Amino acid sequence: MSHTITLAAQVPAEYRGRRFDQVAASLFPDYSRERLKEWIKDGCLTIDGAGGKPKDKLVGGEQLNLQAQLTSDDSWQAEDIALDIIHEDDHILVINKPAGFVVHPAAGNYSGTLVNALLHHRPELAALPRAGIVHRLDKDTTGLMVVAKTLPAHHNLVGQLQERSVSREYEAVAVGTFTGGGKVDAPIGRHPKQRKQMAVLPVGGKEAITHFRVLRHFRHHTHLRLKLETGRTHQIRVHMAHIHHPLVGDPLYSGRFRKPAGISETLAATLRAFSRQALHAASLGLLHPASGQSLSWQVPLPEDMTQLLTALEQADE
Repeated sequence: MSHTITLAAQVPAEYRGRRFDQVAASLFPDYSRERLKEWIKDGCLTIDGAGGKPKDKLVGGEQLNLQAQLTSDDSWQAEDIALDIIHEDDHILVINKPAGFVVHPAAGNYSGTLVNALLHHRPELAALPRAGIVHRLDKDTTGLMVVAKTLPAHHNLVGQLQERSVSREYEAVAVGTFTGGGKVDAPIGRHPKQRKQMAVLPVGGKEAITHFRVLRHFRHHTHLRLKLETGRTHQIRVHMAHIHHPLVGDPLYSGRFRKPAGISETLAATLRAFSRQALHAASLGLLHPASGQSLSWQVPLPEDMTQLLTALEQADE
């Protein structure tokens, strides 16, 4: 499956002396500069009907013409998997992801993923990078994700994420008690020894900032609301473990289960049985990529986290 993009624009006089790829990025802002450079190199984006190079200097007045094919990636298969769709229009799709749902096909998970489900729901997404996915949730993290349905929407949402204007708030249950809210500002990178894990790396890590506030105190645990300022892999999980408050059930970062002193066997069994990180993407806010309207969505906690909080509450009575 493919579809054609056809665009044209005249280079304004004030762009004299600027590079071809820079001018193209200004005149066709719905597409990334990297993609425009590819189209220039492929001869899909021309100057007065002739090919050029990304670094060619323009003088102003030239006619730029773009005619390019967006071709589908046929390596991923569409699968009829139900999606919990919170919002959908011509430009974006917002879903509530359940636990156990891998976002993107990879080694060991080539089927049964969100990408496979999206391609069944909207086959045209095969023509977009990562089937329109612009940010991820871990396999066992639940909650809200936005997916782009067009290339301009994809470019716009990636830009919003880079500019940190997308609001993402989470709820979590952490081990231990807090005196109040706070901020974790600690760079994150790949763990030097455990390749499946991330870690706080003072040297070589990427900037990572997580804000948190307390929703409810329990005797040995805390219900938190967290807001991401950056979006690193496993960020909340790594940051909470770094400050010695790992998330309940986190298989990578919480370590071996330790029974808190004085809790009942019933609660201990509930905590042991919670086999995923207690983390839920509860709210999402962004500017609509086409209209510019400010939009936000909220979804309630999944049943397993609700039951966990109920068990903690009953244990404190």
